[in-house]
Parts: sequence; C-alpha cells; structure tokens
Amino acid sequence: MTEATAPAAHGHGNTPAAWTAVIIIMIAFVVGTLGVTSGNWVVFWIGAALVVIGGIAGKVMQMMGLGQQQHA
Repeated sequence: MTEATAPAAHGHGNTPAAWTAVIIIMIAFVVGTLGVTSGNWVVFWIGAALVVIGGIAGKVMQMMGLGQQQHA
C-alpha cells in the first residue's frame, strides 16, 4: 500500500481532550445563541466565556496526555 493510499493513523482528534473541548464549545454556542435571541447580553457573554473555557480545557487535557500523541 502506498503512502498516498494508506489509512490515516492519527485518529482525526478522536480523544477525550478533543471531545471535551467540542462539547463545552457546543454548549457555549447554544448559551450564546439563547442570549442573543432573548436580548440578554449577560447570557451571551457567559456563552462567549464558555468558548474560551472549552479551548483551555481541551489544551490542558492534551497537555495531561489525554490528547492526540505527536508522531515522530
């Protein structure tokens, strides 16, 4: 099998760190959307803060070894 047709061995980010970040950020977008549609800007900014928290949580989990491992 040539390298061009070999299946990818990296898993496309299917790790606990990636899933945690995605779930938190999806919840953040729902909260932010509810804030905008209801005209409640405090709720919107809570959603915006959750986006940042989701990214940080994913990065911290990756640094703890729960993310995708680097290939040599």
